[in-house]
Amino acid sequence: MSSSELCPRDRVRRALGRTRSATRLVFRRRDSQVAFVTVTAIYLLLYLWAIGHLSAGLGGFDLLVVSDPLSKLLRPELGPFSFTPVARLALGPVTYLFSLNSVLGLVLAGLVGVNGALTYLVWRQPRACGIGRSSTGLLASIPALLSGTACCGPVVLLVVGVQASGVLLTGFQLLLPVAVTVLLGSLVLVGRQVTVPE
Repeated sequence: MSSSELCPRDRVRRALGRTRSATRLVFRRRDSQVAFVTVTAIYLLLYLWAIGHLSAGLGGFDLLVVSDPLSKLLRPELGPFSFTPVARLALGPVTYLFSLNSVLGLVLAGLVGVNGALTYLVWRQPRACGIGRSSTGLLASIPALLSGTACCGPVVLLVVGVQASGVLLTGFQLLLPVAVTVLLGSLVLVGRQVTVPE
């Protein structure tokens, strides 16, 4: 039965199944594992820097934890997806602030990493992925690459050189649910095109 004969629910189920298989393939291959770890780490560092939770330090080593950190962990700071730091870790030239933002950043970085690794896999192994020699795999990876910019709006503004006010930066926090949705959608878009070898 061709995919055009399937009902929409079966098409979605098939796309999700292919995406799960492609994601498993990413974690079985060493080269795509390296791509996943690299993209995830770079994105997480950029995310933490963009929200001001990773910055240059003054040297020395220090750990400071606020009193009653568990109750303050879920306290919003500036908006719905910005949380109060509960710990500061100074590691020589770097200062890191831990909050629930770090966990959110790690989830986003993981999604961007899987998208990047799937994109790498499609680009690197076009025949194994059922794409052939055309540029379809590269075109399918564009949403995965573009979707990661939504939650790093402050970085984009800094790179472009636009002066942003606090209100505008707060508005970027509202893009977090949109970014997660777009990342999941692009994961399915790229993952459903990968044919996992038996």
